[in-house]
Amino acid sequence: MLFSSLIFLYAFLPLALLCYLATPRGIKNAVLLLFSLLFYAWGEPKYLILMIASILVGYLGGLSVSHAKKPWVRKLSLGVSLGLCIAALAFFKYADFFLLSWNELWHTDLPLLKLALPIGISFYTFQILSYLIDVYRGAAPQKNPIDFAAYVSMFPQLIAGPIVRYSDIAP
Repeated sequence: MLFSSLIFLYAFLPLALLCYLATPRGIKNAVLLLFSLLFYAWGEPKYLILMIASILVGYLGGLSVSHAKKPWVRKLSLGVSLGLCIAALAFFKYADFFLLSWNELWHTDLPLLKLALPIGISFYTFQILSYLIDVYRGAAPQKNPIDFAAYVSMFPQLIAGPIVRYSDIAP
């Protein structure tokens, strides 16, 4: 769904705003998350699971990093979380490039995957990386998975950014 489309301007956005304004303070982030996931699914429903998995990696990674007592465990938790997020991004962005390079270098004929780039994958991956690094540096992790997921998937930012630090918008 494009921000300039009629369905977005006259249906999705007004409905999202109405629902957000009509809900009690305690569940506003859940409403934002729901509309953000709907917005994302409208554009590319098959990659919704990828986004949810990335959010889960970031959320659990943040908790793991913050709760680890030993420095090497904190570093390992950070490294695994960052590695999983970067691996997903690299796979979708560069899989065909590497296959093409491999074919050229070794004179093979491996088929290209021709994957569509998931909407907003760079943005939400870097948003999660920023959060994980902040937690590693001592910021308090988000304990509520809904709030964290709303931060990562916020539909007005999903495609255009900017990447914001979690501490700047947590309140």
